[in-house]
Amino acid sequence: MAASPSTETVIVRRQAKSAPRKLAADICVVGAGIAGITAALQAAKLGRKVILVDSQPSLGGQAVNSIIATFCGLFSNGTHGYQFTYGVADDLLSYLEAHEQAVHYRNGPRTTVVYYDEVTLGRWVETSILGAGVTPILGATIMDARVENDRIASVDFMTRYGAVTVEAEGFIDASGDAALLWQAGFPCREPANHRVFGTQMVVLEHIDEARQPPREEISARMKEKGDQYGLLRREGLGFTIPGRGIAAMNMTHVETPLDPVEASAKALEGKEQASRAVEFLKKEFPECYGNARVRSFGLPGIRQTRWIVGRHHLTVDEIKAQTKFDDAIGRTAWPIELHDHGDGHHWIVFDEDHAHYIPLGSLVSRDCHNVVAAGRCIDADSAALSSVRVMGPCMAMGMAAAHALDLAGSGSVHQIDMDQMRQRVADNVEKQHYRWSETQLAQAVTA
Repeated sequence: MAASPSTETVIVRRQAKSAPRKLAADICVVGAGIAGITAALQAAKLGRKVILVDSQPSLGGQAVNSIIATFCGLFSNGTHGYQFTYGVADDLLSYLEAHEQAVHYRNGPRTTVVYYDEVTLGRWVETSILGAGVTPILGATIMDARVENDRIASVDFMTRYGAVTVEAEGFIDASGDAALLWQAGFPCREPANHRVFGTQMVVLEHIDEARQPPREEISARMKEKGDQYGLLRREGLGFTIPGRGIAAMNMTHVETPLDPVEASAKALEGKEQASRAVEFLKKEFPECYGNARVRSFGLPGIRQTRWIVGRHHLTVDEIKAQTKFDDAIGRTAWPIELHDHGDGHHWIVFDEDHAHYIPLGSLVSRDCHNVVAAGRCIDADSAALSSVRVMGPCMAMGMAAAHALDLAGSGSVHQIDMDQMRQRVADNVEKQHYRWSETQLAQAVTA
């Protein structure tokens, strides 16, 4: 006979001054996007006790939850470029390649872009973090940070389940908005005379892949008929893994203010923009999109908002000149991609043999000794940041942040052994590995 279900309950009442849950770690990573995930996994590989905190109730940041759908800047220019970032990036690519229809390499005409399935990527993130023994704290917002002698000693977070205080020897600010250093009172940068627009991604299913119009044709039609459909952005593109009948559409521009009320309003406006873009596609290109329907909306995709004041301010001139810094920790060749006006963006591409570098000095706060930034909140001018904030170099930044804090220990990230640091990040600065055979490369050249 089955046991009767329990009907017992306990009456509880919140204590007026309930103490926060207190946790301690070697390294606390704030932000669980691709940079933060990479940082947490690398720190765990180094034997460090790691706590990973994010404001969303799930891991993966924009890479998973905003459905960015592409790894950009991970390969050099050319039809089949060599890989720029290794280590954790190799683990990620191998996982996607082992799952059917989870990854597609779009080779050329100028660079290799990796399309991925966000669900599979999300599972890699979750299984990797749990397998590495990292402690996640989700749905957590920074309330306060305690600073002692230009070091962050602890950070107070609030979750829907209560408060948490994290003490750590070192912190990684992978929040995207420099939220940790901002809340701790350290200087940050914001755009002075222009806005940088984000994107509301939308995933469509039941498209006819064989009848997809060229990107140029979509953009031309958007310019021609944008007013009719109420479109802000007048250019668009989609990312499709062949054989699935699914496309992730990137066709909107959404303001991403840091004010909480304005940000909430713009998030809703972004979905309205995306819905209008879907209507445009269905009516203007019915052969491909006539039977399509929205499978999902991503969370608002944010490109640039606020970033740190570092030891080095990376400039667009240094990127164009391919300046190879003595403290370089990563590289990319992604174009300057600055979305600073509503109907389009600046797109400045580089030659096939181009590579530009990211210095550790742009990752370390000028005034703080135990925080390293990673991702889109490192120190650079707006144009330079638009080229290095994509996911390939963000993974290199995450790994470098973990190495810098590991080498610093209880000391300062401004005084680490740079010979050891250069050895640790050498692959992400020097290695040139092709994921394609010589035959494939020869075919690409003669095609």
